[in-house]
Amino acid sequence: MSQRVGSTSLAFARVWHQVDARERVLGRLARSIAVTLMGKHKPIYDPAVDAGDYVVVTNASHVAVTGRKAEQKLYRHHTMYPGGLKEIPFKTMLQSKPEEILRRAVSGMLPKNKLRERRLERLKIFPGESHPYEANIAKRYDGPRN
Repeated sequence: MSQRVGSTSLAFARVWHQVDARERVLGRLARSIAVTLMGKHKPIYDPAVDAGDYVVVTNASHVAVTGRKAEQKLYRHHTMYPGGLKEIPFKTMLQSKPEEILRRAVSGMLPKNKLRERRLERLKIFPGESHPYEANIAKRYDGPRN
């Protein structure tokens, strides 16, 4: 009997992963989340097919950064008005919108193509411990903390 899953609905079934961001390094956490959203952890990975999984991130307000990034990192956006460049320091962003920090980091690690926004829709980020997707979680990721 063959064990080949192939191009079946079982192979493309989306699994829900939960990641606890408490004391996890921002860049390393974002890389592992991006790999899961793209589906690179699956044997059926194809860059042109959106076969990734859902990722639920909790405790986003407790994410860690290395070096002096906490004092030096800036998040920039432009309002499209003259002189409308806005710069928000990392510490201010961590207090006001901690989920935006992780969303921008993961977005920067995804391929810049038409599948990027669809993959980011499957990323659910919560600043605290509680979230409404508890019944959907199939896997919990407890990787290295450094």
